[in-house]
Amino acid sequence: MDQFKQISTFAEVATRGSLSAAARAEGVAPAMIGRRLDALEERLGVKLLQRTTRKLALTNEGEAFLEDCQRILADLEAAEGAVSERSARASGILTISAPAGFGRQHVAPLMPSFLSEHRDVKLTLSLNDRVVDLIGEGIDVAIRIAALTDSNLIGVKLADNKRVVVASPAYIKRHGTPQTLDELSRHNCLAFSADGSQRGWTFRQNGKNVTLKVEGNMVCNDGEVLHDWALSGKGLAWRSMWEVGAEIESGKLITVLDDFNAPGNDIYAIFAQRRHLPLRIRAFIDFLRHAYSQPNYWKKS
Repeated sequence: MDQFKQISTFAEVATRGSLSAAARAEGVAPAMIGRRLDALEERLGVKLLQRTTRKLALTNEGEAFLEDCQRILADLEAAEGAVSERSARASGILTISAPAGFGRQHVAPLMPSFLSEHRDVKLTLSLNDRVVDLIGEGIDVAIRIAALTDSNLIGVKLADNKRVVVASPAYIKRHGTPQTLDELSRHNCLAFSADGSQRGWTFRQNGKNVTLKVEGNMVCNDGEVLHDWALSGKGLAWRSMWEVGAEIESGKLITVLDDFNAPGNDIYAIFAQRRHLPLRIRAFIDFLRHAYSQPNYWKKS
């Protein structure tokens, strides 16, 4: 006899309180239900139900086993539901938020290809560098370059990322290559500043993260401008690999102080906790993960 049928029958009988009620629900004779329960108890070598003509009661072992059976049946139902959803077509409006620079380079260019695969989806892409309120602003999924800190949200890692110090070959030829963090003070560092405060550069030294305030004659609140200044030989810049990977691969930029790189500042898709995630969100996240996992993706200029 099918073992799963025995388990589901046991759970049904325990829930409904009688063999006859379970039999009516399934459309079989009560004797069939009884045979399944007998076979289950014989296979397990334990009594699960105390049965009389008038009363049915779970034994201690039966109560414990029922909890496990109900969990297994619920997991199976959820798995079947997920498979069924995947066979359907993604549809509806997908609202996405992403950091401005990253979104321009690594989200917006991929959207036509995503929509060609999911023709019943319409999307709205919002590019800004603030931390959006997903629930309050009706955002389906946000791309963030940082670890998740809000326990009310779910984060799926899309790709590895780290920050590196880069400069053009021309700048290195004129000013030399810094070998230690102390030598940064002798270089022109292209710093990022927002809201009147300058962001420090974070490194790993002696097993600890250290953040240094650097000095230079050019400060900006736009990362793309800092990137362009570094390419044109104006100084050192502390940039993410998603931004400068292609120029490093082509030799337009050179990394320095690699031994002091801090742990990764990885790329995540963030979304609100939901019991059943809409297919359009799941499809979008899977699409980005696949695109970013291609061997040469981050090396493309």
